[in-house]
Amino acid sequence: MPTIEQVVQRDICVGCGACQFVTRGEIQVRRNTLGYYSADLSHARPRSLATASRVCPFSNESRNEDDIAAAVFPAELKNDPRTGKYLSIAAARTTDDDYLRGSSSGGLTSWILIKLLESGHIDGVIHVGQGGDGLFSYRISRSRQELTARRKSIYYSTSFNTALQSIHGDGQRYALVGVPCFIKSARLLCMEDPVLASQLAYFIGLVCGHLKSAAFAELLAWQCGISPDELTAVDFRVKQPGQDAGRYSFGARAGKDTSEWTTRPTSQLLGGNWGHGMFQLNACNYCDDIFAETADLVLGDAWLPQYRSDWRGTNLILCRNALIQQLIDDGAAIGELFIQPLSVAQAASSQAGNFRHRHEGLALRLADDQNAGHWVPNKRVTPDHNVVGNRRRELIRRRRELSRASHELFAEAREQGSLALFIDRITPLVQRYEKYKAASLPRRLLGLAKRRIQLILS
Repeated sequence: MPTIEQVVQRDICVGCGACQFVTRGEIQVRRNTLGYYSADLSHARPRSLATASRVCPFSNESRNEDDIAAAVFPAELKNDPRTGKYLSIAAARTTDDDYLRGSSSGGLTSWILIKLLESGHIDGVIHVGQGGDGLFSYRISRSRQELTARRKSIYYSTSFNTALQSIHGDGQRYALVGVPCFIKSARLLCMEDPVLASQLAYFIGLVCGHLKSAAFAELLAWQCGISPDELTAVDFRVKQPGQDAGRYSFGARAGKDTSEWTTRPTSQLLGGNWGHGMFQLNACNYCDDIFAETADLVLGDAWLPQYRSDWRGTNLILCRNALIQQLIDDGAAIGELFIQPLSVAQAASSQAGNFRHRHEGLALRLADDQNAGHWVPNKRVTPDHNVVGNRRRELIRRRRELSRASHELFAEAREQGSLALFIDRITPLVQRYEKYKAASLPRRLLGLAKRRIQLILS
């Protein structure tokens, strides 16, 4: 049996859309009632399932990140098990403060894409932007203006199938932007489809803590006084001058483009604590790739003390492509970029929590699943119940419980039009999670969020 069937049965499908693309629609990937994409295999023939399994980022028939990287990158690149292969690692930001203000971090993602586009290396960019199916979807940008309008971090379930279909065979070259599992599946697609391989010229990865369903945006907006049915736009990363770079706000808008934004500090919104894992896709419980190891360039936030203090934001960049490296070097030489080299250890330190979740946490989750008799995908992490101590072990399990429950509880609250219902039902699970952490601050923030909801409902 092709293991893509187990992937879907166990809700490990991330909804990337690679299976729909490679089977020419025999498999359908759709957004479900919980707000994230998943595959429907019910009409797929056995041969199609076998093909789809080769491009699914979580099946056992697909090549892993190490194998893909060995096939697509020069052997002489430096390598580290924490980051994968690399030419260089650095902290970076654009030196244009006005441009920085409208970016989520250091502005490097859009800067690189604009350089690739305007220097003629690509004809367009396939990336997530506002509109389409839901608040966000994969779009095609072909100009500086479109790229600038569609920049910023987006924490929202999407699928790239429709976008890839729209460009397939048009004779043009593109850069694809995505989280690690999407970049991996796109690389696998290129191994199956020579036409697509000739078109996807650059793969730009994004460091990913985990993917969120559409409910994440809806919950935060609801706490800003905008119900899911009224919500038309969100901004997940509104910078706060003078604050720590990680203390950004969330913005939401109802109605037309001319309506006003409502913003609240993300740290004061229930669900805004990334550690709680609310609305995390289950697929993310089985990912061990932090630095998009199959991407030509990966970008994230430089979550290190010396950069967090600058509210403008700073990117961490890890480059594996010589041409992109030259663009970065040229940008630094003419003063368009601030660049500061980092070590592998610093890069890993900037994602310490992510490593705990995707390495130690993954080892425990795999062991738990195997003990329960569940199928699990092959990973580069060995299942191990003893990888962490008792307290950490329970914390990891409670996080998984909280994440799983958040989807169903919010769907019920949304159907009944009652945010208070979700707050009341999720609160005990948050408290169970927090019991295993020493910090009391999240409890105070939870109480603050509940008081805010009472004001909204009054």
